[in-house]
Amino acid sequence: MDNVTPKDPDGSSPPLVLVTGFGPFRRYLSNPSWVAVQELRALGLGENIRMHIALLPVHYQRCRELVARMWETLRPQLAVHIGVATAAKTVILEQCAKNHGYKEGDICGLTPEGNCCIEGGPEKIESLVNMRAIYKKFRSTDIAVLHSRDAGRFLCDFVYYLSLHHGNGRACLIHIPAPSSDSEAKTLGKVLQLIVREMLQQLETDIH
Repeated sequence: MDNVTPKDPDGSSPPLVLVTGFGPFRRYLSNPSWVAVQELRALGLGENIRMHIALLPVHYQRCRELVARMWETLRPQLAVHIGVATAAKTVILEQCAKNHGYKEGDICGLTPEGNCCIEGGPEKIESLVNMRAIYKKFRSTDIAVLHSRDAGRFLCDFVYYLSLHHGNGRACLIHIPAPSSDSEAKTLGKVLQLIVREMLQQLETDIH
């Protein structure tokens, strides 16, 4: 699914942001992360930003294939992966992803070979986005966010590592709490919109 924006007058395409959520797992027949992604898609990121959303299964091997393919074919300026943190009470901005320690089975009960993302890869990859700076910016508002350096060693962390690898650091992971109502889901969509816009602004400022 793609929010398509016409090309700029000079013929160039506006920036593309890839946003992913996850499919069903455990007690969630409809994954809250995917619900939030669809709320974000409905809001959009602005007239000059294209958004492509994708649903990832809670399956290590399929995610490995899909993440590599999306970076190769879409070439986004930024990939934003949304995952649900079942015990969380607020939005969590994850700074980095880890390569090893994936011992929890996916929806098929499988784990990645060697319990790692990429054999021989670095133990940790950092996002080019400074999550702490974004956390500090929103700390003075009524939007509650946290900053984290441990994404949990499950599919969220796994996808994040692969995306950081393929995208040379141009990826982010945002953990969200599970909303208890439609209104909470819509609020999460608005919060994600603000955060992703801030991420894009930070990257643009750093590039220039």
